[in-house]
Amino acid sequence: MARIEFDRIRHAYMANPQTEADYALKELSMTWEDGGAYALLGPSGCGKTTLLNIISGLLHPSGGAIRFDGADVTNLSTQARNIAQVFQFPVIYDTMTVRENLAFPLKNRGVPRDEISRRVADTLRIIDLEDKADRRARRLTADEKQKISLGRGLVRSDVNAILFDEPLTVIDPHMKWQLRSKLKELHQRFAFTMIYVTHDQTEALTFADKVVVMYEGEVVQTGTPAELFQKPKHTFVGYFIGSPGMNVLPCEVSGKTATVGGNKVKLPVGAPKDAKTLEVGIRPEFITLTGGKTGIPVKVSRVEDIGRFRIVHADLAGKEIAATLPEGSEVPASPRAVFDPANVNLYADSWLVEAKG
Repeated sequence: MARIEFDRIRHAYMANPQTEADYALKELSMTWEDGGAYALLGPSGCGKTTLLNIISGLLHPSGGAIRFDGADVTNLSTQARNIAQVFQFPVIYDTMTVRENLAFPLKNRGVPRDEISRRVADTLRIIDLEDKADRRARRLTADEKQKISLGRGLVRSDVNAILFDEPLTVIDPHMKWQLRSKLKELHQRFAFTMIYVTHDQTEALTFADKVVVMYEGEVVQTGTPAELFQKPKHTFVGYFIGSPGMNVLPCEVSGKTATVGGNKVKLPVGAPKDAKTLEVGIRPEFITLTGGKTGIPVKVSRVEDIGRFRIVHADLAGKEIAATLPEGSEVPASPRAVFDPANVNLYADSWLVEAKG
């Protein structure tokens, strides 16, 4: 496995890019540790697959360098980088059996026969295809074929990294949960460096130790699932992570007090002087609806009961907010929203304002 370093990597699909907006992947410098499980998370077109293909060598960056364990691999082929990659749709040999598909990459590398048999048997158990090991791949379903692709990435123990490009797209929901659990178990057991591309926050947050959130070609935050939830560094992270996402409300700020729809909200920090836009961010879990005299008056528009809790959608001074209530709780007749001051964030030009020192 390898430690992966990005040194001012960037990429544009057009010739002679002139501005920052011309780059599908904006300049990036960061390090991913050997043996880490990382997820690249974001909407379609945000640069996830571009970055993944730069790591694998399928794409040469427009600028910068990429290093594995300190060695520059920017100009090396995928084969020379010793990468295993699992794509969105199955890449297998239809005329081979499941067993033969799994053994093929090992035979190409001259792995001893006994070792091939052991690794293939282990992988068949992981992907739950032991009973179909000797069936030809063309006779299998789409999700079974993708499980073979996953297995071909997992069967090798000599790779620098295993890359997954939305590999569970064709897998049924129950099997997705099983395979995510298996991948997590495998990572914990063997400490493979794994990088997993997805637009599904559940997949990212359950698989990865660190989640890399991307937006419009830029990495806006890297952190643990808890860090992304508790302190989103960008309003997009707050919106994208969580269900429902973070409430983001325009505000005016004086000292450490924000005015939201004519109502005062305490802040942990003051606003920078040069900010063009200021917004308060607070997750639905940290809003309490009361029937008292404190808080901000809201008008409830609808309530969703999802079993474990209820999601209340309400109008706050012309802006929709969401708040959560415990299962069985009633919505107050004349509700007011009380923000937990310990969990209110201030954003200047979409970026989190943090206390200095």
